Amino acid sequence: MTARPPLVRRFVRRVAPTLKLRSLRFRVLVAFALVALISAVAASGIAYWLTRTAVLERAQDSVLTEFRDNLGRVSAGMRENPDQADLGPAVDQMRNSSFGYSVVLVGSDHLPVASNPSRFPLERVPAKLQRVVQSADGNGGYHMYFQRIDIDGQPYLVGGTRVVPNGATGYMFKSLKDEQADLNSLARYLIVGTLLALGAAAVVAWFAARHILRPVRRLGHAARELGAGRLDTRLDVRGSDELADLSRTFNDAAEKLERSVAELRALESSSRRFVADVSHELRTPLAAMTAVSELLEEEADSLGEQGAPAARLVVAEIERLATLVEDLMEVSRFDAGTAALVADEVDITDLVTACLDARAWMDAVDLRAPRGILARVDPRRLDVMVSNLVGNALRHGGSPVTVEIHRAPRLSVPGMLDAPVEQDLVIEVSDTGPGIPEDVLPHVFDRFYKADSSRARSEGSGLGLSIVMENARIHGGTAFASNMPGGGAKFTLRLPLVPPELEEIIDPDEGVEDDGVHADLDAENAESAGNAEQRERAEGIGPSGNADRSRPAANADTGSGSGNHDERGGVR
Repeated sequence: MTARPPLVRRFVRRVAPTLKLRSLRFRVLVAFALVALISAVAASGIAYWLTRTAVLERAQDSVLTEFRDNLGRVSAGMRENPDQADLGPAVDQMRNSSFGYSVVLVGSDHLPVASNPSRFPLERVPAKLQRVVQSADGNGGYHMYFQRIDIDGQPYLVGGTRVVPNGATGYMFKSLKDEQADLNSLARYLIVGTLLALGAAAVVAWFAARHILRPVRRLGHAARELGAGRLDTRLDVRGSDELADLSRTFNDAAEKLERSVAELRALESSSRRFVADVSHELRTPLAAMTAVSELLEEEADSLGEQGAPAARLVVAEIERLATLVEDLMEVSRFDAGTAALVADEVDITDLVTACLDARAWMDAVDLRAPRGILARVDPRRLDVMVSNLVGNALRHGGSPVTVEIHRAPRLSVPGMLDAPVEQDLVIEVSDTGPGIPEDVLPHVFDRFYKADSSRARSEGSGLGLSIVMENARIHGGTAFASNMPGGGAKFTLRLPLVPPELEEIIDPDEGVEDDGVHADLDAENAESAGNAEQRERAEGIGPSGNADRSRPAANADTGSGSGNHDERGGVR
């Protein structure tokens, strides 16, 4: 059985994963540790220096005082200017000191007598020390001088003095081994104490950092909640320090943001309601205008040279207005969440061929599609997407336009919903035109976007490509644009072969009677869009805008799937 790890190891294992080298907590911990380390090292250094000085001064003062007194006693029994013969008994007397130092005496003949001549001869005494010992002061007196040196790697105290002017000069060697051992032990204790203090400081710093950074963590969590859309997130303000001021500032900013977003949402909801209501209100007079325009178009040739062009212009503008109204109604359904997906398994090649043939585009389009590609899609919405993309390519890029259909592995594309399949249906529409400017590519699917803002009028509604994107998202797919290396633009539509499970929402496009049920996605917009559609059914006008019109499908150009919108919103 594995032994339980020590407390320090468990602490490190718990703390280390939470530390990041650039995190504020790590920096606070390092700052605490550095302060503790500097303080501990400084305190230990001062303590060691003071203790060392006290120990050495006490040791040297005691031995030097005893040596001077001992030299004075033996000098009193010797004659003046003693020679080597007189110094032998004195050395024997002084060597028996309780301090255990070795002695060297030098007489008037400058011949030394040492208690241990082999280890401590006169030559061991530093020359500088010998000079100052032999020198008298201004009053003719002599003083005790000392110096600490190393002999054979061991510390020694060397002292020297002359007691009387005509007496012997004495030197002593005292080992400081014991004092050095005591100082070494003290250094070890101080090092251990410093490390313990550093560890204690790290623990204290860890808990202090947790306490200090707790408001910062709360602020970070609140910021993430705010970023996730929970605009009612607020912080509890405690105290009156800088972090409390930061929390108050955050709360004020969150409150202002919530108020601004609420105003924007209300404005957006009002705008969507306005678009839906206006679009509906235009449908009734537009239906009458469409019927009149058909009659006017039939009789245009009989109106003469001046009346015929005017009549055709009126018909074209009415058709343009019908296209815009239909697109606005479709967009309002997307915004309100009432657009439904009515999926059916179809052969994609047959469906695209029928779409192109109905609009007499087969001669202008190079269709490259194998047979047998089956997918569950909404046929009406796919017809809208293909017609918008192909019509856009014909208008801005010119013929020939190439349409390729194939399967491809699923890609992780932003905006694409997860689907329980591994392959997508890919429809690529490319042209041979000048392409799309790089700064415009990210915006081609935006509503009413124009690359040239000075062009106030475009051929279509400017909503075609945005409708393509919304229809693709309903299918669980996406659409994106790019430029081909050889020139020209390419629009790619990716749809799952089987769309994801979506909430069933009643779609008036399919002729289902209204039972009062609406999608609970956007209450106000859904109500507006639903009421508009109820009025449409009461008046006999369907969402396609073609209920009261007898024009053949090949020439129809007012519905969402006509392919005659300005799908790029003025991109080129």
